[in-house]
Amino acid sequence: MNLFADIRALVIDCLTELTEAGVLPSGLAFDNIAVEPPRDASHGDMATNAAMVLAKPAGMKPRDIAQALADKLSGDARVATVEVAGPGFLNLSLDATVWAGMVKAALSNADFGKSTLGAGKKINVEYVSANPTGPLHVGHTRGAIFGDALASLLDYAGFDVTREYYINDGGGQVDVLARSVYLRYLEAHGQEVTFEDGTYPGDYLIDAGEALKAKVGDAYVGKDEDVWLADVRSFSTDAMMDLVRTDLASLGIKMDNFFSEKSLYGTGRIEEAINDLKSKDLIYWGSLKPPKGKLPDDWVAREQWLFKSTDFGDDEDRAVQKGDGTWTYFAPDIAYHFDKVSRGFDGLVDVFGADHTGYVKRMKAAVAALSNNTVTLDIKLAQIVRLFKNGEEFKMSKRAGTFITVQDLVDEVGKDVARFIMLMRKNDTPFDFDFDKVTEQSKDNPVFYVQYANARVHSVLRKAHEAGVDTSDLASADMTLAAHPAELTLAGKVAEWPRVVDVAARSNEPHRVALYLYDLASEVHALWNRGNDDTSLRFLQEDNVPASQAKIALIRSASVVISHGLGILGVTPAEEMR
Repeated sequence: MNLFADIRALVIDCLTELTEAGVLPSGLAFDNIAVEPPRDASHGDMATNAAMVLAKPAGMKPRDIAQALADKLSGDARVATVEVAGPGFLNLSLDATVWAGMVKAALSNADFGKSTLGAGKKINVEYVSANPTGPLHVGHTRGAIFGDALASLLDYAGFDVTREYYINDGGGQVDVLARSVYLRYLEAHGQEVTFEDGTYPGDYLIDAGEALKAKVGDAYVGKDEDVWLADVRSFSTDAMMDLVRTDLASLGIKMDNFFSEKSLYGTGRIEEAINDLKSKDLIYWGSLKPPKGKLPDDWVAREQWLFKSTDFGDDEDRAVQKGDGTWTYFAPDIAYHFDKVSRGFDGLVDVFGADHTGYVKRMKAAVAALSNNTVTLDIKLAQIVRLFKNGEEFKMSKRAGTFITVQDLVDEVGKDVARFIMLMRKNDTPFDFDFDKVTEQSKDNPVFYVQYANARVHSVLRKAHEAGVDTSDLASADMTLAAHPAELTLAGKVAEWPRVVDVAARSNEPHRVALYLYDLASEVHALWNRGNDDTSLRFLQEDNVPASQAKIALIRSASVVISHGLGILGVTPAEEMR
């Protein structure tokens, strides 16, 4: 039940009636008409830009359209007042019974806020996808949390979502991993080893070396690399992916599918994807233009197979196969996305690190070409996270073995704090994670603030039970007994939930859910605090069970929405604070 969508439908119906009556000319498009919360809450409950949007195509003054529309809208029982503001905006205030209905809907409908936007369309959300060379570190955390929350949001909005991890096990970094594990294997046999530059010296490989020894004994000791590299490479990748799965679980993340890059090589799958593009005359033999600006001293124009990505909005065409027949890094990425398209997904979302900005246009071009423009690809960039503690920044280096792992972070602050805090900011903005601030119990700590609001509601429910107030059927409460302006403000914020879900899902922006929950919690706390001074606003009204039930119904509806929202973010709602 999206109240904003319902009122927008009312606006469209009124405009249609005005068109049929000849007040408005025929043929007007209503697509860009919006009904939203006003920027200033004192202006009412909702605002619409209808008159501003239609003025030019209608050849009319916006205020004339606004007044005619206002007259129509005022005849609907849901609308209490309509005001024409400024050059032609319309501000609407809704009848108190509307807010009562939204509170009841939140309490009685388990699917309150869920959307049919997705209509069951299949969406693949690929995220994390870190090189399998060690446990996940904090640099991976933001993309992991963002991708997982986005997948949950899209699922809540009616999409059929597949969560996917792309294992980058096809490149040379896995050979480096294998050599590093081999050194730990020799160490497990009592040999002294030296980790040269280009290997991974982290202690996390000690267990892998011991496990390799347990598996093969001394079979590889003193043997040439060509004897053991392939086997140790596979063994090491599996061992590291076990660590990755454990790290993901500590963040509350469970993937539906793990896709191996290595599975694309030597199987004809890359060739199949490139041949698909060739069949569409999108691959040609040629050379790239020299880079703009100062020409590098070693620049040589090399002929190779190129993809016509400029046909799909890219800045330049992209190499897929070198003159010597080897594939470029782009080729397996094309093949991987060709596989996604072939699996029948209607839309794709890739969550990349901020260092992959240059890949956005070429990947969108590839998916457009492979799917004949039938499959959408949205690429979300997760900006870096800087960690601070005691006023100092943590540094990390995987090669040096001194990085901060996901498990370190979870052990320090917990899954819920890590997830909520990282979702309070838009994914493509840099973010500073301060351990001291996120463990404060104050309004400045958003996860505590939201959890505390939920816990306060449950505290009231417990007190109501002790006082003998029946709260088993709050949806039937007489909400006219909770009609103070402050109470209606909270009800209005609850009513925004379905719209928040819709807007967040359309834009692939789960941070909107976190920000909304903070605002909703603020209204709960504000009403609680007002009750300290105004006894009529207290949730438990002495000797007045119906009023108590109405006021508890109101805050319980907020708690229900908080639980739904935290569920999307992967955060466990707290029913009491410790």
